[in-house]
Amino acid sequence: MVPEWLRECGGGRYVIDTGMQGEGRVASHLLVEGGRAAFIDVGATTNLDRLLGALGALGLPPHAVEWVMVTHVHLDHAGAAGALMKELPGARLLVHPRGARHMIDPSRLVAGAAAVYGEEVMGRLFGEVVPVPAERVVEAEEGMEVPLAGRRLAILDTPGHARHHYCVHDPLTATIWTGDTFGLSYREFDSSRGPFVMPTTTPVQFDPDALHRSIDRLMALAPRQAGLAHFGLIDVDARVAADLHAGVDAFVALALEREGFEEGRKAAIREAMTRWVTARLHAHGSAEAPETALALLAGDLELNSQGLDWWLDHRQG
Repeated sequence: MVPEWLRECGGGRYVIDTGMQGEGRVASHLLVEGGRAAFIDVGATTNLDRLLGALGALGLPPHAVEWVMVTHVHLDHAGAAGALMKELPGARLLVHPRGARHMIDPSRLVAGAAAVYGEEVMGRLFGEVVPVPAERVVEAEEGMEVPLAGRRLAILDTPGHARHHYCVHDPLTATIWTGDTFGLSYREFDSSRGPFVMPTTTPVQFDPDALHRSIDRLMALAPRQAGLAHFGLIDVDARVAADLHAGVDAFVALALEREGFEEGRKAAIREAMTRWVTARLHAHGSAEAPETALALLAGDLELNSQGLDWWLDHRQG
């Protein structure tokens, strides 16, 4: 029996609700072809049971997994990689060249996350971050093709959310797995217009110009669907891309308007972002009550405001 947290999407594509931070918040994607498999983003070690449980539910032995692909090394995408690799004897880890060393030795990555979340929350959310043996790490070079039982997956370097970010394109299903490049889209906010999307500006490498270019580059592939870590597969069209671009511009503008604040700048950015999100959800036609929507987005609003606050101190020009 297939568990409710595992959804088949056709074309060998599956969405695993990791359960991290609650249901419907963090997804891992599984691609299956000819009895072989690849994970794309894997959440945290705390959700390892669901990753392995998905294989069991589909009748796939651990040695069927050839790739663990992490779009970037933020721990809600890559935290489970080391622990998962220990269970998958034939798998290789595909990671951006800028992030590879952090998978081999995650100490700096863990320290950085602890600075953002705090030690107690860090342990509760992510669990232990296990190193990956260097000989099992493959760097995701721009333009490379990753084979999976004859299926070819293309790798695209997509900075903007982070400099260590790539996306995965599957021409067979016209799907792109976008990590955080296409922001977040929680299913509670879907409306007759389709999915609601907003950018993620998580600390510490937000680059709005690069993010605009990465969104355009992915849209040039004419994707029909995008696989988001936050959350699931969404239909993609020009409206989705326009909303992402508008969101990036809005976040930059509201941050710049508060750049000169000597005190309380991050809080002011979060307050402005909260107003923006509330208005956008209303315009989108979301049926979720505003107070419920803001409660669901509380963690994202906090991280986004932290990232914009950091960006103001480090931007060029």
